[in-house]
Amino acid sequence: MRTYLDFEKPIADLEARLEETKRLAQSSNVNVSEAVGVLEQSIDKLRREIFQNLTRWQRVQLSRHPDRPYTLDYISLMCEQFVELHGDRTVRDDPAMVGGFCELDGQTVMIIGQQKGRNTKQRQHRNFGMPNPEGYRKALRLMKLAEKFNKPIITLIDTPGAFPGLEAEERGQGEAIARNLKEMFMLTVPVICIVIGEGASGGALGIAIGDRVLMLENTWYSVISPENCSTILWRSWDFKEQAAEAMKLTARDMEMYKLVDGIVEEPLGGAHNDHQQMAYQLKKVILDALGELNAIDPQERISQRIDKFCSMGVVIE
Repeated sequence: MRTYLDFEKPIADLEARLEETKRLAQSSNVNVSEAVGVLEQSIDKLRREIFQNLTRWQRVQLSRHPDRPYTLDYISLMCEQFVELHGDRTVRDDPAMVGGFCELDGQTVMIIGQQKGRNTKQRQHRNFGMPNPEGYRKALRLMKLAEKFNKPIITLIDTPGAFPGLEAEERGQGEAIARNLKEMFMLTVPVICIVIGEGASGGALGIAIGDRVLMLENTWYSVISPENCSTILWRSWDFKEQAAEAMKLTARDMEMYKLVDGIVEEPLGGAHNDHQQMAYQLKKVILDALGELNAIDPQERISQRIDKFCSMGVVIE
């Protein structure tokens, strides 16, 4: 059963009528091709109208859509011969952070990303996509391994934030993320980072220092979620829509402020509407970016990477 968000309900009603018309045709052996064609055109037109005028809060909702492809979905659709690697060699393996070597159109790359779950059991196992310190240490270990063998690194970002539990803080959550930031600046191999869902706070930034930082069309990237921002400012989640508008956290906003390098367009209706097409588009963008980055000298890549992040923001004396 497909899940529909509140603003998608008009589309859901038309699609229900379409399915009912098709069932009626099968049971009564009546030719309804003309009616089906009209309904399909109406659905396509309505979908275009809705998705061309989305608010920032609606894009946040789309980034969290339960049917949206996650990291392992993209890996299975884009990559061949994926070999998952486990553990940080210090504490344990963190299921919220996954990664390993794979082939991308014949080219070996290291792919790393946060992983959410589809059902309650999976979400608990993956800790709702919120990594512990060992998750970030595992990510760094895999990045260093990729650097050792001179393989490009791809990171897929989709997290509501690093896990804020007491045990995570005791094991050095802040230090683990900070070390990743420092080390990622100095990696000698190409690094491409893509926000595929939620990009919240340091939990996202911990694997998001790269030569190319991209965002899917219906994703967000910010220091805090709209709900938590609303809670701080208004002591209630009820103002999350106003918070989202004020925060300017969508892909278009990030590109306008030059905080990301580009936007990957999603299929009409969002990435959840066509996993295969979304994976194909993402793979094409990654391969194009790798072609550009492989042609640059490693030390020049590092210099450009540092300059890019140092130029972000505005400093007023």
